[in-house]
Amino acid sequence: MKIRFAVAFAAAVLAAPIASTAVSAAQCGGDFDTFVAEMSREAAANGVSQGVISQALGGVHQDQAVLSFDRRQRGTFRKSFEQYVATRVTGGRIKGGKAMLTRHGSLLSRIEKQFGVPPEIIVAIWGLETDFGRGDMGKLPVFRVLATMAHDCRRTELFQRELLAALRIVQRGDLRLSDMVGAYAGEIGQTQFLPSSYIKYGVDFDGNGHVDLRHSVPDVLASTANLLKVNGWKAGGDYHQGSPNFEVMREWNRSEIYRRTIGYFADKLAGR
Repeated sequence: MKIRFAVAFAAAVLAAPIASTAVSAAQCGGDFDTFVAEMSREAAANGVSQGVISQALGGVHQDQAVLSFDRRQRGTFRKSFEQYVATRVTGGRIKGGKAMLTRHGSLLSRIEKQFGVPPEIIVAIWGLETDFGRGDMGKLPVFRVLATMAHDCRRTELFQRELLAALRIVQRGDLRLSDMVGAYAGEIGQTQFLPSSYIKYGVDFDGNGHVDLRHSVPDVLASTANLLKVNGWKAGGDYHQGSPNFEVMREWNRSEIYRRTIGYFADKLAGR
């Protein structure tokens, strides 16, 4: 769940659940090609086909820009809530969010009935993450990013799991290899799911047999709601600071300012 601000994307990574796939940790920090070969063997042992492994990891190289970004961004919000929300919840974005509530009203009603999450919360998250899917979903090759981060010894086990989860997304046929493009921690799609979250919470809400969080609005919005529901969202409950649902949103992002911004945006969309 990416934050477009001077915030550690590490916070988003830490907020995401770890995939259940077992990982026998490959040796980080040594020769990169040897590390990728070890990860390839681990992927095969977890049921990923040699074709997918070869296409995804063949010729992958270390990305120093990803490591540099990671080291720069491991801080906290440097603005107050008032300063931050003024840059993110603009008049144009509120107008766009209300248009989305209208355009997808029937879909959002079905999602609320099934998952208990109100439309304004889902649309607020959607708007903050990628401007309702119209904004930047990231331009970096996911496998290069995740292999780079997994090879780095600071959080190698976490990112090894993310790398295996990303391979499973392609193995399942949810996304093509060309669609595996994302942000600086490997986040994917219109609400910026890490691969492990994609596997754990992704919902095929359009019924086409695949979970597509890049192109399918029904899948995107239902999966976003499902993440909150699975982590304890209470239908009809308050979502402001101090409420149980506000704490549930820690599973989306641990930053209190970001969660307050979701609530503030949702209030504006609901006319409050």
